Amino acid sequence: MHSSAKVVVVDDSPAIVDSIEMMLDFEGFQIEKFYKGSDMLKTLSADSKPNVILMDMWLSGEDGRDICKVIKADETLRDIPVLIMSASRGLEQSALDAGADAFIAKPFDLGDMVDRIKSYTE
Repeated sequence: MHSSAKVVVVDDSPAIVDSIEMMLDFEGFQIEKFYKGSDMLKTLSADSKPNVILMDMWLSGEDGRDICKVIKADETLRDIPVLIMSASRGLEQSALDAGADAFIAKPFDLGDMVDRIKSYTE
């Protein structure tokens, strides 16, 4: 179990957030969810860092790549693995160029996603 591992999920689709939350909760992760990247950024600090950030690339009016760049530019936060999700498979390289540690294509397999997250928390 990964009961001490905290995963932040950021997606503007409540249905996607709920499905990811259910699977990660079942696996024993602590989950914090946001629907806007800017709201998530306000809560990040060196004192309460999550183990992983799982974030959609396209958030209502926000680009997950820009949010990722902000995280990776902060020396107290840059070590947090950021996994960017998108249905735009052709944008994998731009997500990685923005500092993402991994790219997850939508639609995703929840089991594969959990395995990817576990690889950053073990």
